[in-house]
Amino acid sequence: MRNRYVLPLCAVLAMLGFGAYGDENHGPPSKYWAGLPSDQHAALLGLPALTSEATRTIKVDMGDSMRFKPERIEARRGETIRFVVRNQGQVKHEFVLGTPVELKKHAALMAKFPHMEHDDPNAVSVEPGASGEFAWTFTKTGNFAFACLVPGHFEAGMKGRIIVRR
Repeated sequence: MRNRYVLPLCAVLAMLGFGAYGDENHGPPSKYWAGLPSDQHAALLGLPALTSEATRTIKVDMGDSMRFKPERIEARRGETIRFVVRNQGQVKHEFVLGTPVELKKHAALMAKFPHMEHDDPNAVSVEPGASGEFAWTFTKTGNFAFACLVPGHFEAGMKGRIIVRR
């Protein structure tokens, strides 16, 4: 009787395994972020918010110099910030919030899956000459980061710091 369940179980596990890792053209599903489900990753930083809930707007410029302006952002615990991100370069860039460790892991994953698109509440991909935005509530104090995870950009130094204080 048990043998009857082995083949269907193996088929289900194989499908789950392929879906979790993706491939070169599709990458992992957007609910996975460097090995963490997005809701667990978000808990490390805070919570996504509506832009209408923001108490402050921070404009971030990025470009082909592989730098963000500003490179350092300060916030207060409980503050909701609307990030307006403008790409002044000639190639696509991203603005992704995370912990330094998770951003580094995700940059390595992006190198393996260069066509992966982000659809996470803590990130925005911006085409040349365009802008994007999202809002974030910082619920924890600490040192966090932001980066561009387009392959090669993180390694070229396209990252910054977010310091969340009481």
